[in-house]
Amino acid sequence: MQNKNPQATESDALFEKIADSIVTKGYAVLPEALPDKVAGALVEHLQDMPVGQFKQAGIGRDQGLVMNETVRTDEVSWINADSAAGCAWLGWASELQAFLNRRLFLGLFSFESHFAHYAPGDFYKMHLDAFKGESNRVLSLVVYLNPDWQPEDGGELVIQLSESQQDTVKVTPAFATVVVFLSEEFPHEVLPASRDRYSIAGWFRVNTSSAERIDPPS
Repeated sequence: MQNKNPQATESDALFEKIADSIVTKGYAVLPEALPDKVAGALVEHLQDMPVGQFKQAGIGRDQGLVMNETVRTDEVSWINADSAAGCAWLGWASELQAFLNRRLFLGLFSFESHFAHYAPGDFYKMHLDAFKGESNRVLSLVVYLNPDWQPEDGGELVIQLSESQQDTVKVTPAFATVVVFLSEEFPHEVLPASRDRYSIAGWFRVNTSSAERIDPPS
């Protein structure tokens, strides 16, 4: 009998934790969960990226994209497979997508993600990643790339669990922490930090192709 791949076994254990938490709570927060090899490659890639690759983030999509610095002030750079780090990240996200489709029958069809940089004082006010019936984003994925982050540095992700503004979960953006949540269910915001804050934000989508429109959009 062949021995199981230890890396695959470790990934499946993590993915199982994510799936179980989504079923029971609708979200998952897992500190230090992104594999070291992937997380390290992403940090090195960020350090080598030209400043000009980051652009001011907007609200909306395609023709509906607008800039509004009263809502968000971060900058982003979309991730593709043109680097080793990008390939490693997209490969890991693809494995998670396949596992969740097998385990939870979510019908996740595609994935998109970007690096996000919040300079000191930057923020993103409370928002939803998808509105019911208006988007094909189903599951949001956030990973933090901040070595040696301390709680006093701020920059927490605040996830609102119910209509009560006091019913929240605060996530410190510490290195390799993984957060997953249902995109239509949980308003969330990013609080200002006292130092540069880096993360990846991504979304698993379902296919909404029709005769008039092919999904995912280019």
